[in-house]
Amino acid sequence: MTTVLEAFDDKTDAPVKQVPFWRRLARRKASTVCFAIVLTIVLLAVLAPILPIPDPNEIRSANRLVGPGEKGYLLGADELGRDVLSRLIWGARVSLMAGFGASIAALLFGGAIGLVAGFFGKWVDTILMRSTDVILAFPSILLAVGVVAALGPGLNNAMIAVAIAGFPLYARVVRGSVLSARENTYVEAARSIGVSNFRIMWRHILPNILAPIIVALSLDVGIKIVITSSLSFLGLGAQPPTADWGNMIASGKDYIRVSAHLVMMPGFAIFLIALCLNVVGDQLRDVLDPRLTNT
Repeated sequence: MTTVLEAFDDKTDAPVKQVPFWRRLARRKASTVCFAIVLTIVLLAVLAPILPIPDPNEIRSANRLVGPGEKGYLLGADELGRDVLSRLIWGARVSLMAGFGASIAALLFGGAIGLVAGFFGKWVDTILMRSTDVILAFPSILLAVGVVAALGPGLNNAMIAVAIAGFPLYARVVRGSVLSARENTYVEAARSIGVSNFRIMWRHILPNILAPIIVALSLDVGIKIVITSSLSFLGLGAQPPTADWGNMIASGKDYIRVSAHLVMMPGFAIFLIALCLNVVGDQLRDVLDPRLTNT
């Protein structure tokens, strides 16, 4: 038997038709455009191995610092004659993997802390959240630099460092949602029939707090991409010759006066993906707000 929940107009008491989530999101032009841009970048990154583009590490010294549109280079060539467009597309694979990987790792670790702290409360909440506050007291980029300095440079270590610096966000978001959800009647009903605490958290509370978690994740991925690119710029992330937006800027900064495109292209790519992810996350927050479900 299917149950249909209806909203009612406050003035006429007439039922108001519920608008599906995806339609409400599609009505917002900004989110549609930004989602299309993000999807395009992701597809280019995934399909990079089969796209008809040059090897991103192929050196052609005769074509070094070629400008955009010259000698068959759509976005120009770098200081070693490597195709900038090819390196941008391959660099998207690294930057997106680092951003999404670090965000998901932070979500899993921070979400588990917030779930346990919010559900059990009392001394468990105090210990876990005060420990989280200690991490939150450090600036994210400085903490990430410190962790990478201890672990050693490299993409994997950079992802670990960024995840450690970013997990308090998810811990606080999840804890706040759990504090509200655990007081609902379905949780009390589950307790009354002897359902275990773990099952209550996993089957009853977690599915009902996914909306703020999804919003937090969509907003955080852009930040993680910026931070991991910053670590690569400092030489602590992806190591040459691996194409990465951060180390592309680092290698091109010495030639900014004669070939500004070496810095502008990867810099614009970072700006664009971060902006679009933040717009999509902001629109998701509005769409998933239960007070705006009929708009």
